[in-house]
Amino acid sequence: MLIKKLAPALAALALALPVLAHAHEGPSLPAAGNDIRNEASLQRGARNFMNYCSGCHSAKYIRYNRMAADLHIGEAELKQNLMFTSEKPADPIVSAMPAADAKKWFGVVPPDLSLMARSRGTAYISAFLHSFYRDPSRPTGVNNTMLPGTAMPHVLSTLQGVQTAVFKTEDGKSEFEKFELTDKGSLTPAQYDEFVRDTVNFLDYVGEPVQTTRQDLGVWVMLFLLLFGAFSYMLYKEYWRDVH
Repeated sequence: MLIKKLAPALAALALALPVLAHAHEGPSLPAAGNDIRNEASLQRGARNFMNYCSGCHSAKYIRYNRMAADLHIGEAELKQNLMFTSEKPADPIVSAMPAADAKKWFGVVPPDLSLMARSRGTAYISAFLHSFYRDPSRPTGVNNTMLPGTAMPHVLSTLQGVQTAVFKTEDGKSEFEKFELTDKGSLTPAQYDEFVRDTVNFLDYVGEPVQTTRQDLGVWVMLFLLLFGAFSYMLYKEYWRDVH
């Protein structure tokens, strides 16, 4: 039967889709563990982004009022606690730092983060925010194992603390081994993990605000196609029953 023949292919496709969707994150990085359907996490992530990221980074492909509507944030709360770079809810989320000043201070303009989760993957962002370490040779005093030579300062050091990177040398090559927390921050490691997870979750949402709607709609589309395929097969059998 046609349905039986197609079943293995459909099953293989269903198993492959999650893998393909996260292939860009790389197999060596631990998953970010964020949940795009967790509204409370997204609200905390919006708070984190606006307080710690928007001073340098923009998210210009989403507007304040769209974010507020999706995350069920009241207009009064939005204006009071989240709108630091504009007075109009219909404005896009832009950086508070002029590009010319950023270029002068950091040597590069901080990138817009609207599509960062889609281009680099949530696992990469999570690993990046966990991988700053003390490096006196750098202008900012820190470096990052995920992006060596980064111009970005460790803006979350008061939360995470400051860690040193331990490297081991084998065959004349220096390889990263582990981090050691030397100066504690205001958050415990578990609390910092949650802070990063919420922030990554928000960036995942910003990259595609309609992704939960798309996923829900996709389930109904697949069910319709399966049902349509079954009816088509039964109709085919009925038309050709007398011929065979």
